[in-house]
Amino acid sequence: MERPAWAPRSIDISVPSVARIYDYYLGGSHNFEVDREAARRAMEFMPGLPKIMQANRAFMRRAVRYAAGEGITQFLDIGSGIPTYGNVHEVAQTASPGARVVYVDHDPVAVAHSQAVLEGNEDAGVVAADLRKPQDILSDPQVEQLIDLKRPVALLLVAILHFVEDVDDPYGAVAQLSDALAPGSMLVLTHASYEGIPLPPERAGGAVDVYKDLRNPLIMRSREEIARFFEGYDMVEPGLVPMPVWRPDTAPEDEDPYAFSGFAGVGMTA
Repeated sequence: MERPAWAPRSIDISVPSVARIYDYYLGGSHNFEVDREAARRAMEFMPGLPKIMQANRAFMRRAVRYAAGEGITQFLDIGSGIPTYGNVHEVAQTASPGARVVYVDHDPVAVAHSQAVLEGNEDAGVVAADLRKPQDILSDPQVEQLIDLKRPVALLLVAILHFVEDVDDPYGAVAQLSDALAPGSMLVLTHASYEGIPLPPERAGGAVDVYKDLRNPLIMRSREEIARFFEGYDMVEPGLVPMPVWRPDTAPEDEDPYAFSGFAGVGMTA
């Protein structure tokens, strides 16, 4: 397999990556055949996976516009993935010129492409770090330079927590990050769940097994379990809901049934 010029030498291009699979679902071009093959295997069980990812991105853009409209000018996007149309910095800086954005991801391709996209943008940066080590994120020089933790921040955890197993204490990681934020900050979150998927759980489980085979288990949590991530936050209306239902731009009934898989919500600290 020939290595493209954009692929960092440090990555093994024979091993699928969750970030590159997500890029493929969204119609991106920064993925390899091994990623596309894994995505197609998962789609044999859940053909609507691209619709779910599109709903994730659409929710993220609405939530960023909402946060900017509430006066938040700082955005910390953890598990940001490979840049695609309608990135956080584009939405935030359009809504609020001068808004500051830091992307965080542990995938080398996602980091390399974010760096390329952000070249010349002094109000945005990218950090190579892992959600499971929140102190590494908070103490990173790029975060300290761009994000003033004494002022409100929008913390984005979009389609990332379902890749953190319970043994790695995702609730503790979110709590550590939340404790570092100033009053008036927001938590923007989406999470996969069997609830809402227009398939029997055993069939949807076939797609989950594909991710397990990739050694990136997809942890499907209940609505109640997902709501625990918002402890210490006041939920913004309409609460923790399927993605198309959260302050929609278009009628939710026009959405693809798969778009209602999983949950999305925004919380604000007092």
